[in-house]
Amino acid sequence: MEVPEEVLAHIFSYLSVKERDSACTVCKRWSQSMSHPRVWRYTEIRCETGEQEDPALQRFSSLLPLVRHLKITVSSLSDPANRSAALSVLHLATSGPLRTLSLSCSGGVPLFYSGHDLEEGLEAALTASPQHVGGAFLSHLDLRGVPFTLSQSLVRGLARQSPNLRSLLVNNQTLVCKVEPGAVVEVLRLCPLLNTLGLFYTSLSPKVVDELLLPQRCPLLAMELFCERFAKYIPPLEDSVWAGLKDRHPRLKVSLILDHTLPMDHFSSVLQPSVPLQRLELLTFTDLVQQTHLVTQSYSHALETVILQTTSSPELDSALRSLAAACSRLREVHCYCVVSYDVIRTFKDCCPHLWRYTLKTRKEPHPWKCTVIK
Repeated sequence: MEVPEEVLAHIFSYLSVKERDSACTVCKRWSQSMSHPRVWRYTEIRCETGEQEDPALQRFSSLLPLVRHLKITVSSLSDPANRSAALSVLHLATSGPLRTLSLSCSGGVPLFYSGHDLEEGLEAALTASPQHVGGAFLSHLDLRGVPFTLSQSLVRGLARQSPNLRSLLVNNQTLVCKVEPGAVVEVLRLCPLLNTLGLFYTSLSPKVVDELLLPQRCPLLAMELFCERFAKYIPPLEDSVWAGLKDRHPRLKVSLILDHTLPMDHFSSVLQPSVPLQRLELLTFTDLVQQTHLVTQSYSHALETVILQTTSSPELDSALRSLAAACSRLREVHCYCVVSYDVIRTFKDCCPHLWRYTLKTRKEPHPWKCTVIK
């Protein structure tokens, strides 16, 4: 009995591009099935060969416009061939109605590399023309894995080329943020359907909040914020501002990352009680007892994930037990320091939704593996 083409296509969709290339050589039927749209709907491509014209990508170039959800990973940014290959893939994929795009890079970043070529190529690929769809259908854009500073002109250009965006994530945790609040206001006006935003904390301002509070805006569902050292130079959003946002967007969930470069005395100004906080990462490598108590007092009703990089102490153990007892909605907790067994037992007993945790009673080799509760 022959396997239906739709079933073959579903199976092939789980293969990498290289594996798809190999599968084409098995038989004529497999080769023909490889052109089924379902094979290419979700595609991840790694540009890592050091060849500008990868043989596998060349063979499938006519099929890349069938991709609707694309993830591109560029290995070794120091190799121009990998960057060029990524841009070629992107240009081919955006000649069809691409829906989601994720661009990330792995490996080291060359000294003084600005990412200018990737920025220009990305904006060019999303520019529509009579022969090129561009970003007209793009609804989700994720640039969190890009290791260079994103320019303000790029973010504005992406919004202009992709007015149907529903999700824009540019919180890529670089040392500097160049996206000012004025650019965010423009993005919000150009993309009225945006319901998910990933930004640096310094990109927020009262004007951005005013834009989000407009009655004609669609509901804001998620906001990811990265707080680093430059956040100390801007006025923090007051608790009343967050209360207004929560009232206007009752389904809003916020994720916060507080980086070790942000001075500890600024943590409390960022962690306002009315923030609808779902996920929190405190990456300080210093004592976080006081901050853990603050989190317990303010976010017990909504917090689902907490990640701490801190130092061990009996006081921290006590603070963590209080956190576990108060935050019954916790699904994940990861604490990268040694804790007592009582801490682990309290999280298991008090958090019925907990399914994954990193809590160690003794030091282990890096990286620490998390425990999954089955």
